[in-house]
Amino acid sequence: MHTDLASAVKDGFPQARAELEELVRIPSVSAPGFDPGQVRRSAEKIVSLLEATGFSDVHLLEIEGAHPAVYGEIPAPEGAPTVLLYAHHDVQPPGPDEEWDSTPFDPIERDGRLLGRGTADDKCGVVMHLAAVRAFGGEVPVGVKIFMEGEEEIGSANLEAYLEQNKELLEADVIVIGDAGNWGVGVPALTTSLRGLVDCVIEVRTLESAVHSGMFGGPIPDAITAMSRVIASLHDDSGNVAIEGLVSTQGTGLDLSESELREQAGTVDGLRLLGEGALTDRLWHKPAIAVLAIDAPPISHAINQLVPVARAKVSMRLAPGQDPEAAKDALVAHLENAVPWGAEITVTPGALGAAFDLNATDKASLIFKEAFRIAYGHDTVEIGVGGSIPFVAAFEEAYPDASILLTGVMDPGSQIHGPNESLSLADLEHGILGEAIALRMLAD
Repeated sequence: MHTDLASAVKDGFPQARAELEELVRIPSVSAPGFDPGQVRRSAEKIVSLLEATGFSDVHLLEIEGAHPAVYGEIPAPEGAPTVLLYAHHDVQPPGPDEEWDSTPFDPIERDGRLLGRGTADDKCGVVMHLAAVRAFGGEVPVGVKIFMEGEEEIGSANLEAYLEQNKELLEADVIVIGDAGNWGVGVPALTTSLRGLVDCVIEVRTLESAVHSGMFGGPIPDAITAMSRVIASLHDDSGNVAIEGLVSTQGTGLDLSESELREQAGTVDGLRLLGEGALTDRLWHKPAIAVLAIDAPPISHAINQLVPVARAKVSMRLAPGQDPEAAKDALVAHLENAVPWGAEITVTPGALGAAFDLNATDKASLIFKEAFRIAYGHDTVEIGVGGSIPFVAAFEEAYPDASILLTGVMDPGSQIHGPNESLSLADLEHGILGEAIALRMLAD
């Protein structure tokens, strides 16, 4: 069964890999300060790939001031459903070259994995969708619409506007978001829960301006020490998030061992893990909080003065079921109450993103689970993701009657957003086949 698709995917995989490498060589970083022309170049390359694959009405979707998205479609045969396939073609900044074992935008293979920025997040999603469609040799059994976003890595700020302006164009019966991953190499998964997000910038001030640390040190606190007290208050002694009133939930029993988590994260020897409970619950179903950055004088600029002001960016992940507005209010209240010694604190709220639970018992989800089981030769598991994909809620709001699925072929060793990002080439081939089988089963 499906041997024709398996043969077509195998024969076409060298082309899929070559296309992935070509896309990775385009440094399509969407973050401010990087060349926006590279994101456009990436979009234009995808236009050419869609046209070569047989899509019609292929064009860029544009909003003034936004990075371009890409659209294309293959109309549905009579009576067949239409599937919207989503991926994003923008990538994170590569970071310092010296932290990579190879050049970030020059993909190389090592031990069956392709290394390079965007290999796993998420240019593999672009290639997976194209290759799955191509496996049918021009006779795709369902309607297919392609939407390749160019701003996911900067928070999809314009996605709701894209959906609003192109609501009918993007309408579908099933929406497949190819920006998630597997439980492990060779173990396929559907992502069924996502954590939400709240972040803010805090500023702590103790002085109008810097003063001599010898003349005034002792009775007068510096801002960095006061800031440190605020940051230390975010966790209790066991490492649990200490913000009152936040939601926590429990998962379905799928769990990691401590050694597996340590290996995936690359922890230093002797590091104690934070929090209590099952590790997957701590990763997927409980809040987490981290300090992403601190603005204060660098050591190279240190002089004998009491620093008057310090700033930090704090990011909090939210468990499914948590209202992000309520979480924001709780975080702000905690920070304001935690500042010591009467220092001034200013909290400026930033991003808000809702957590999400997906129903994996609908017909489309059951079909994809079975299709991936066939393609991988392993039962499909349901997993959560500790990160946030706020645009999932935008799709659900725009298309409430559509089935939404989160799939993908990255794995815990892919090191997305970090140096040496990589992708299992075997899982890419399995993912292409699984999606192709699912499209056929949806038609049936």
